[in-house]
Amino acid sequence: MEGGWPLEGGVLLCLTVSLLLPGGGEAFTINCSGFDQYGVDPAAFQAVFDRKAFRPVVNNSIPTQVNISFTLSAILEVNAQLQLLTSFLWMNLMWDNLLISWNPEECVSLKRLTVSAENLWIPDIFILESMDVDRAPPGLTAFVNSEGRMKYDRPVRVTSICNLDIFYFPFDQQNCTLTFSSFLYTVDSMLLGMDKEVWEITDTSRNLIQTQGEWELLGINKATPKMLVGSNLYDQITFYVAIRRRPSLYVINLLVPSGFLVVIDALSFYIPAESENRAPFKMTLLLGYNVFLLMMNDLLPASGTPLISVYFALCLSLMVVSLLETIFITYLLHLATTQPPPMPQWLHSLLLYWASPRKCYPSVPQKGNKGLGPTPNHLPGMKEPVELVGKVAGPREAELTGSPESRIQEEQEAQRQPLVNLWVQFSHMMDTLLFRLYLLFMATSVVTVIVLWNT
Repeated sequence: MEGGWPLEGGVLLCLTVSLLLPGGGEAFTINCSGFDQYGVDPAAFQAVFDRKAFRPVVNNSIPTQVNISFTLSAILEVNAQLQLLTSFLWMNLMWDNLLISWNPEECVSLKRLTVSAENLWIPDIFILESMDVDRAPPGLTAFVNSEGRMKYDRPVRVTSICNLDIFYFPFDQQNCTLTFSSFLYTVDSMLLGMDKEVWEITDTSRNLIQTQGEWELLGINKATPKMLVGSNLYDQITFYVAIRRRPSLYVINLLVPSGFLVVIDALSFYIPAESENRAPFKMTLLLGYNVFLLMMNDLLPASGTPLISVYFALCLSLMVVSLLETIFITYLLHLATTQPPPMPQWLHSLLLYWASPRKCYPSVPQKGNKGLGPTPNHLPGMKEPVELVGKVAGPREAELTGSPESRIQEEQEAQRQPLVNLWVQFSHMMDTLLFRLYLLFMATSVVTVIVLWNT
């Protein structure tokens, strides 16, 4: 029943509170005297505080509607090795406490109160993906209006499990889920809803997010599945949080230096093959690239095999192949200038076709053959390896030109000279061919990696 106690000032202040009784709801009046002078008296709500362990409804068959929203204010850490996302949320809960209501006109125009959350019934909403204990600060309060509408906000540091796919690192996007559900109440006792639209949550989170670090928020979507545990059905709201990594740090510190080293390695093919500096230069580049990978290893994910690791392995393989090619060409030049073997007919024909396919030259001299084969002037575009084949006769050697041994040696050298020239030109041809194959493979690999990153 309703009633009131008159005050000496002729002012009647009353606060009506509905209490949950076994058979239904009963209203009674709380004396509001002193509210206009000393503020709200906590004793006026003591009957409600005593029932904080029970769901605040008049009829237990009616489920409590709890509206959920949140604001993502920071993305603190994404641990790819442990598959964890650490974020900071402001979680907002709204529901109706049917035990609380009053007439503001009869109670000094009081429309809204703040009440300690420890004295109220709070929905047991938790995040299913959370892998850590709730670290909400103590002493939080809730807002309640004259119609019993409760609003409870609390900050939450959430460490949630997330299926992280780092294959496209550092251009990867991750989709993590935050599923809100009740631990105790089934759909017969509690239903979950939305206090805000999803686009409002997304815009507010983008505006309030404080970190300008590695990750940025792309968008938030939601779904409303049901979770069946045995014969109990629980209501849920699942939010899909899409985040994207800012790749500028990794592009500047990883991709650009690696690309420069590979380009320099490719340009080193323009060092003459006869030079003694090409192989040491390539070995220095290879050693520098390995040191670079060791220094930058901390920036790479600790687990999995991202595409950037494949890219680094590919670049390292290209540099190793480039060094092996230089060793092979150096061996061919050394063999050509010391003990040139007879050149097979098919190889000689291939060399002639490569050098000048419109001309036809005699075959390479074999053992016992008198033909001398083409001279270096017959092979357009090829250098004459003067520095590799013999030396110019000095004054002392000129005095011996008349002896029979010197004439025999000169004849043998003259017969060997065309063969030497052919092997030297073949070495240059192989150097050019392998360089073109190197460029083709490098371009194909880089384009493939870029296409995979873009998809």
